[in-house]
Amino acid sequence: MPLLDVSKLTKQYGDREAVRSISFSLQPGEVFGLLGPNGAGKTTTIGMIAGILKPSGGTVKPAGKLGLVPQAIALYPTLTAEENLHFFGRIQGLSSARVKSRTKLLLELSGLSARANDQVYQFSGGMKRRLNLVCGVIHEPDIVLLDEPTVGVDPQSREHIYEAVCRFAEEGTALLLTTHYMEEAERLCGRLAIMDDGQFVAEGTVDELVKRAALEHTVELDLLHPASAELQKNLESYGARSIPDKKYVFTGESSTQALPAILAVVVADGNDVHELNVHRPDLGDVFLHLTGKALRD
Repeated sequence: MPLLDVSKLTKQYGDREAVRSISFSLQPGEVFGLLGPNGAGKTTTIGMIAGILKPSGGTVKPAGKLGLVPQAIALYPTLTAEENLHFFGRIQGLSSARVKSRTKLLLELSGLSARANDQVYQFSGGMKRRLNLVCGVIHEPDIVLLDEPTVGVDPQSREHIYEAVCRFAEEGTALLLTTHYMEEAERLCGRLAIMDDGQFVAEGTVDELVKRAALEHTVELDLLHPASAELQKNLESYGARSIPDKKYVFTGESSTQALPAILAVVVADGNDVHELNVHRPDLGDVFLHLTGKALRD
């Protein structure tokens, strides 16, 4: 049984439909990602699931406790890291003993044990993000909603957050993640939905999305010297397309498989490779193909 089942979820503001009848489910231990440009409806979706916004239609059925990690920092700056965790734990109904043990664990997990007694206003942006995350999960929720949890953080803090997300998933928590970072989605998410204009335009694993978009591999070969007529003929037999400046482009997955043979004919002709670029379609290519816009448009 899924821990979260969302069916035909819709949100209207007057005549504008911000979220258009989206459906998905989350299984225990799954990280499901929402990708989309600003204004696509990702944060609105999380708001409805969290109960902050009332849906105009559809249903949200959680099968356990929810935890929310909002994009905006939701901490008390004059309290210490430990006091913030104690506060959020107590309002979630945890006993004093449980709050104390969870606080110790989460401070270690977020790499903030040494700053436990420092007031939050003294923290860097990355440290606040880490504390923001663990405050949202102190009550051990079954489902965690993460709205761009690493936006604007340093690489060290990002790694702490990645490790925490992976640990929560390993422990059986279901996580819904919105992000602007392609590498983050590829690293953390088992499944993804690409949102645009309030609706899902594609859903699946990264490999499934790349395959569905039918984007081609490309190999760009830049020769050290102009190709001889014989070399030109041999390269064309592998499907090469000539472009200015001694460059040749090969397309299709077979081009990467044929690369050793292509390089062999170049060397056999007495030429050499000045530069070689191999591009395999990735999530960024799929996103641009499906939405026609950069992620931060």
